[in-house]
Amino acid sequence: MGFMSRPPEQVASSPVLLGIALAAPLVGLALLLGIPSLDLRWEHHPSHFWLVSGVAVVNVVLGALVSEAARQRRDVRLFLVSMVLLASAGFLALHALATPGVVLAGPNGGFALATPVGLLIASGFAALSALDLEAHETTLLRLQRPIRIGLLIVVVAWAAASLFEVGFMRRVFETERAPWLLALLPLGFAAYAFAAWRYVGIYRARRRPLPLVIAMSFVLLAEALLVVALSRGWHLSWWEWHVLMAGAFAAILLAARHEYRSERSLVRTFRSLYLEGTLERLDERQSSALTTLARADSEGSIDEAAEDLRTEGFTGDEIAVLVRSARELSTLEGLLRRYLGPQLADRLSEDPRLADLGGDEREVSVLFADLANFTSFAEGRPAPEVIDMLNTYWSEVVPTLVDREGGLIERFAGDAVLVMFNALGDQPDHAARACRAAIAMRDASERVHAGSNDWPRFRVGVNTGPVVIGNVGADVHRSFSAIGDTTNVAARLQGLSTPGHITIAERTLREARSTGDGDVEAVPLGAVELKGKAEPTDAFELLSIGDAEASR
Repeated sequence: MGFMSRPPEQVASSPVLLGIALAAPLVGLALLLGIPSLDLRWEHHPSHFWLVSGVAVVNVVLGALVSEAARQRRDVRLFLVSMVLLASAGFLALHALATPGVVLAGPNGGFALATPVGLLIASGFAALSALDLEAHETTLLRLQRPIRIGLLIVVVAWAAASLFEVGFMRRVFETERAPWLLALLPLGFAAYAFAAWRYVGIYRARRRPLPLVIAMSFVLLAEALLVVALSRGWHLSWWEWHVLMAGAFAAILLAARHEYRSERSLVRTFRSLYLEGTLERLDERQSSALTTLARADSEGSIDEAAEDLRTEGFTGDEIAVLVRSARELSTLEGLLRRYLGPQLADRLSEDPRLADLGGDEREVSVLFADLANFTSFAEGRPAPEVIDMLNTYWSEVVPTLVDREGGLIERFAGDAVLVMFNALGDQPDHAARACRAAIAMRDASERVHAGSNDWPRFRVGVNTGPVVIGNVGADVHRSFSAIGDTTNVAARLQGLSTPGHITIAERTLREARSTGDGDVEAVPLGAVELKGKAEPTDAFELLSIGDAEASR
């Protein structure tokens, strides 16, 4: 129990302790079978019934909660994990009915064999959940309901066949050792072992406790299958597999409780198990919702926008966090408007026709930057702390972008910024300006990050080419925007960058070298595939520019 009470991340830091804990049940089984005098017989039917039925009920509830989170987030991996829980729990409940003298007058062969059958079915779901499922996600999402109904039909059919003693089920087994079932046990054991290995990999990538606990639980279920095959009915060795199953499910329940207390949301409790595609959708969804709420706050309609989010499936806890963050971001945006392009304001004063709808094509350099993993950082912290972090970063980088290099901030989006150089046609050295701004932005943010090393870091992309610049919208509301493939590619290059790094296009590098006053140092990344582009794009990592400190 001391081992189970330790935090999962603490257990993971001691692989020897973890190995001993997982090997202990097998060592105990070997002792009980090797020294029969130790394998005492204890046949107490009420204890067996209430232990097994209690574990089954709790596991059904846990499986239903996991299944609901999977439904809300349309995540295939989490759905398959829920099926592991539901399959094993459903057949475990049938095994409880096999207890003589409690529900049925005597033993029943079908109910007695239910547990290993459930474990075998669950092992298949466990192995499937550990595969790379992205390519088959759409198909599996369509099959969720049929799979749930199919499992229910199998459980009910098994129960009916057991009650009517169909075929082999009329035979009463001393233990769960039907020959055909024993032949399948190695496959189940291998499936659990494979799944556990893959979930350890997920834990190493995400460093959250739940994937590690899932892996440990699969190992315990694999050991339970082995004990089923070797134990003697109503002896301590037979009781061992009951304890192993209860321990596996209890570990998942405790880990989920630990995550829920941190996340305060059912769907976020299982976030560490989601597929990468699900996480990307969640980030986009949260970002879009935050932008919508921030805009609604500025228009005085945030309550209506929040209610709309509820109809889109956001939970009350999620909406409350988003509303608080949006209000803070809206306030921040108002405070930062002085940085959104004084040169544009000056030109509008000189030539009011610039406010007309429409636009002109112009050669520009576009800088796109955001804070990597900002959503994950913000969701786990109070809104004031997030806003303080953004304030600190923007106060460092905005003066460089606007005042020193003359960039025009086309928009802020929470943690992201899009900056144009030569937006008004007065910066022939726009590529060099963009590179200097990117370097200065990186260096300034790295200085801030050094003092708070758990804060997210900027990643930057820069591209050069033609865009249509002008005003889009309607008479009552419009925005000054840059539209075109150049902007899209800048965003894609930013997505390629890792935190603290800058990715630029080949044309940006060439023009910066030809128009700048110093050397530009960059490392080729080769031809990269960008979403939406038919042909690969040559990309470079920008390291330095000789006149990065020059004032323009």
